Amino acid sequence: MADKIYVIDTNIILHNPQGIKQLSQDNNNIVVIPETVLVELEEFKKGSGELSYQARSFARMLAACKVDKIDQKKECRVVKLRFNHSASIHLFSKNKYESDLDAAHIAESNDKRIVEVAEAAQSYYRGHKIVFLSLDIYARMFGLFSGIKVQTLYEDRSDLPPFHFFKSIEVDSSLFNGMQNSDITDYDDNYQNDNFNYEFASKDGNRQYGIVSKGGKIDIVNEKEDFNGLSIKPMNMKQMFLLKAMLSDYFDITVVDAKAGSGKTLLAFAAAMRLIDLGHYEKIVYVRNSIESVDKGAEVGFLSGNDEKFRVYNMALYDTLEFIAKTQLKRRESVLQQEALEMKVEYLVNKYNIEKLWPGEARGRTLSNAIVILDEWQNSSNNTTQLVLSRLDQSCKAIIIGSNRQIDNIYLNRYNNGLTTLLKQTTNKHEEVSMYAIELERSVRGKFAQFAEEIFEKREN
Repeated sequence: MADKIYVIDTNIILHNPQGIKQLSQDNNNIVVIPETVLVELEEFKKGSGELSYQARSFARMLAACKVDKIDQKKECRVVKLRFNHSASIHLFSKNKYESDLDAAHIAESNDKRIVEVAEAAQSYYRGHKIVFLSLDIYARMFGLFSGIKVQTLYEDRSDLPPFHFFKSIEVDSSLFNGMQNSDITDYDDNYQNDNFNYEFASKDGNRQYGIVSKGGKIDIVNEKEDFNGLSIKPMNMKQMFLLKAMLSDYFDITVVDAKAGSGKTLLAFAAAMRLIDLGHYEKIVYVRNSIESVDKGAEVGFLSGNDEKFRVYNMALYDTLEFIAKTQLKRRESVLQQEALEMKVEYLVNKYNIEKLWPGEARGRTLSNAIVILDEWQNSSNNTTQLVLSRLDQSCKAIIIGSNRQIDNIYLNRYNNGLTTLLKQTTNKHEEVSMYAIELERSVRGKFAQFAEEIFEKREN
């Protein structure tokens, strides 16, 4: 018989359907799925967003299961399934529930019915350890009221290493002129794979900056040459590193964890437009995964080209394009005619072949010769990240940006989302692709962002 019996909430599956195999631990544990969870997943399956994709993934897993036994008891009915000899899944239904379904409070009613199954499981699997798993604190409290052992999905925090994307080392200024294309290990004996950005400081007060390519070669930042002609200029050292890296041909995947107002989306578009101007790519594909796309994706219909529907959920994109348009028009906003601004934005969209892509649209697509910007990626699961990245062929460049300070997806946290997973991969060597990463901690949006950070973020810390 199993070591543990896990009764799981709907949010556990929506977080990661493949996690069931990990919970089962090669059939050493049994994963119990209450009937109410199946009902909720059926509703999620109908949409086109992130959660709907997860629900459909689980439906495919169920379809691949084999029925071992159907056990009918006086109090319950249990359908015992096996998934590819790697997971034991039991579908559990009570014949009578104590909790009444309340249409006005359906979520609470469902939580209580799921907890009732966990209670019934204690009798059905008598003698075995029953654990109710849920990401919802309220559902776990209902479980505690019923005397059930409850847990959430605790991510191993030791599995999230400290990142060292930026280093400052002391170097004699006499060596500065010979650093271009030299090996970083000639200057830093403790160089690691995730050391991408260097400040070389000398005792006489001089400084030089450089990024390090996959082969460990230093590429010195030359502000006049690297950013000449750009309408968007870097405003601080970290922005300078990021823009230099995106404009280079060293990196296939750029990953940015940055606070709000740090300019990450603006810099990504500025770099993408320059690379298209140089003839390296043909288009920009903008993929945004936020709480709006999770909750409202089905409502907007996922129709490409329908700007009125998309505008609400792509305001970050339109704001970025308007800022670039204003900069290129070189006029103050107060005297700029709205018609001229809109025409300039339309010109940018057409010139750079800017496409908008919802994560749910990616299945079945193949993206070629494109710079693909994945925005708000702290709200994307690992499954969605795999789905989108697997759509890119070798002629593409990916820029993944987000902020682990602003996670809106209740099924994710800073230890398990797609952005963090990619950040963690920068500490390893990958033969297939070259990766670059940086953290932007400084807001450049203005006095209001600085004020908010001063009184709210620092206070919470």
